[in-house]
Amino acid sequence: MQLSIVEGLGAPDSRVLSCPPRYNGTPSQELLVIRENHQTGRRSIDVLRWGLIPHRCKEPSGGRKPINAKAETVARLPTFGDAYARRRCIVPVNGFYEWQVTKAGKQPYAVAMANGEPFALGAMWENWWSQQTAQWIRTFCILTTPANTLVSRIHNRMPLILSADDYGRWLGKEPDPADLLGVYCSAPMAIWPVSNRVNSPTNDDAAVLAGIDTSVRGEPM
Repeated sequence: MQLSIVEGLGAPDSRVLSCPPRYNGTPSQELLVIRENHQTGRRSIDVLRWGLIPHRCKEPSGGRKPINAKAETVARLPTFGDAYARRRCIVPVNGFYEWQVTKAGKQPYAVAMANGEPFALGAMWENWWSQQTAQWIRTFCILTTPANTLVSRIHNRMPLILSADDYGRWLGKEPDPADLLGVYCSAPMAIWPVSNRVNSPTNDDAAVLAGIDTSVRGEPM
């Protein structure tokens, strides 16, 4: 499901094969990410929790755990600045979901590459030491950009999508690869409406990606 990205990055790890596929990954779940150790240069596939616990946080159970960070402000905000400069990672996916507000309610859409190939979302990760369990808690959040012309039909934001040629820079030591934070071209992408089953994380099967007819659901607000 995510092998082409993993093989291209030279991150040897069996977890991409042993972990069950996710069709409806949601915040607070543990998902696969690709990281690089800047001391050894080794890349690895790791399981991190979606929802960033900032390193300044005193208690992981309290406070906000951002799942997204705006690309336009990430470098200068204290919550994200250090992680963005030093701990960027890649989330390999086959697609993502966005919701459109309509008169009939929020309509979910799936967004993917038209050819079905996996792609990479730009993200950053953080360490948090738990004195209670004497273990590191590792979390991540995904950067977002203004929507491209395709996604803007339903929503004004979208995840940061990285081009394959830029994976190395994103994972590397460069503190602010600002030119990689642009809006991804809509030409190779596809979008389609899906059922409200995707609104529940318990529905994590391939059927959530099935397209539906929205002609009876009303016009956008």
